Order: sequence, then C-alpha cells, then structure tokens
Amino acid sequence: MPEQRPGPDPGSRLPTSPSGRTPQWVVDEALGLPVQPVPWRAPGPPARRRRGSGLLGLLAVLLVVGGSLGAAVLTGAVPWPWDRAAPAGLAPDRSVPLAAPTDRPSPGVEASRSPRGNPAPAPGAGGPHAFSLVQADGATPVAYDPCRVVHYAIRPDGAPPGGEELVHAAVARIAQVTGLVFVHDGPTDEVPAAEREVFQPDRYGDRWAPVLVAWETEAENPDLAGDTVGRAGSLAVSLGEGTRVYVTGTVSLDADQFPEILAQRDGEATASGIVLHELAHLVGLDHVDDESQLLYPQTVPGVTDFADGDLTGLARLGRGACVPEL
Repeated sequence: MPEQRPGPDPGSRLPTSPSGRTPQWVVDEALGLPVQPVPWRAPGPPARRRRGSGLLGLLAVLLVVGGSLGAAVLTGAVPWPWDRAAPAGLAPDRSVPLAAPTDRPSPGVEASRSPRGNPAPAPGAGGPHAFSLVQADGATPVAYDPCRVVHYAIRPDGAPPGGEELVHAAVARIAQVTGLVFVHDGPTDEVPAAEREVFQPDRYGDRWAPVLVAWETEAENPDLAGDTVGRAGSLAVSLGEGTRVYVTGTVSLDADQFPEILAQRDGEATASGIVLHELAHLVGLDHVDDESQLLYPQTVPGVTDFADGDLTGLARLGRGACVPEL
C-alpha cells in the first residue's frame, strides 16, 4: 500500500517574512496523496521537510498555496497481463484474449506522437526553483505527459462569485507557461477524498480521472484550518521502474476564506496568485526560500504572478517525457 505521509502541523504558524511584512495567508503544500492499494503501485520516497525554521511541514510530492491533496508516487512492479512469461518450453496461448486491467485505463488513451504544445521560453538568467519529485536519476523532474491532454473538472459547490473564472484564468496561464494542453470537462459532483481513485471509469470513462478542483470548508477538509487557503497535488505512475508521469491530481481551495480575500483591496490579484501557486504545485513545482518567487511558501504583497525562477521551473516541467504505454 502506498505510504501515507503526515499533513502539516495544524498548530504551526508561519513567521514574519524576512522583509518584515506579515503575509495574510499561508501558502503551505502537503505532498503525498494517499490512494487505494493497487498491486502495480509502490510507495514513494520518504517524506521531507520544507527548508527554513518555523515553516509548516511539507509532505512529499507536490502542493501549492494552502494544502489539501498532494502527490503520491506510484510505480509499477507488476507486469501487464499480456506480458506474462509462458512456462518453459510452451508458446503463449493466444486463443483466449487476456482481459484488460481494471485498475487503469487502456494504454495510450489520447496519447499523440509528439507534444501537443510548446513551453514558453524560460528567462535567460533563470532563477530559484525546485521540483516536488524527480526521476530515478535524481535530477529530471516528474511531470505530466506533454503528449496527452490534462483534463480538469470543477466541483462548483461553495465557489465564491467569479471563482470558476478565477480557476480557468489560472489554468490558461499555466498552460501558456508549460505548453501543456488543458481541457475543462465541465462541472462534477465528485466529492474530494483523501484516497481518491485515479481511475474511475463509471464516472469519467476509459481514461485517468481528471484533475479535480473543489471548493471546501474547513469542516469538509480539516487541512484548510487556520490561514491555509488551498492545497494541491498530483499522482505519478509508472510501469515497473520506468519513467514516472503525473496522471491526475486534486486542487482544494478554501470556500470560507476566498470571499474574504476577494473583498480586500487588490483581492482579485491576491486570489489569482494563490490559485496560480496551487496549480504550479499541481504540475510539479516545489517551494523555494526566495520571497520574490510565487512559489515562496506564503503570500507576499505584490507577488501575484510567476517570477523568473518559477517560469524556469515550469518551462522545464512542460518538457516531460511522453509515455504512451500508460
């Protein structure tokens, strides 16, 4: 069963920023989304902590502005049914077709032969950035498959006025920077769950479940307690020890606090920055200790869009591997 990683300490508070400004909302990410046990998945790496004293604990894969769901690394150790070796001296019996797996979609659904888009050019000077999860080589970031569409669905319950438009605008910005192609599947009544199934054929058909964007109250999601206003994360899968790719994720936004944020001066820009921060975690960026970057782990006045370091990391995440076998 995949390793479950602890959430952030609900009693922790982020310190005043180095410049002396006190951000109003926590931008904490929890990495490590628990999933139902499936034979072809294995636990991810050990949980790690965010840098800097006084910061809330990071779980283990990716997250953004307040946190609710993260990414669990799923690797496949069990071969596909049609790859099973025949007994010694016997040829494989092809007379009866083997049933397709029931815990994942048919291989190659919506996979194209080449990336569907192109990342925006990264700033020449680069900048500080970090990745939530890397491949076995210790350097290449885990990312969404650029040869596939990234579907997302929004659960509208509890959304503030203009909330859906806020999400769509942030998705468009992420798509522009990474080159990933996002498609909105419309509203969904799926309720966020800690052990969300990545494959839900009865609800979404023969494909990976879409990214779920939901507005939740603290009562519905205790991880949104206090100043935490959102959480996001994705799940990575692989065949055996092959390349890991993210296939779906969850973004949870605080239904109680967003109206308060939007009502403040420059509140729409602040709220937009929060959703962008979340979506950056969704596609694979981790926190950095530079408060000029949007991926700094707390909101900073005036920092509401991606800076050079964020853009450099996102451009790289848009150049992930195409894995049509999944």
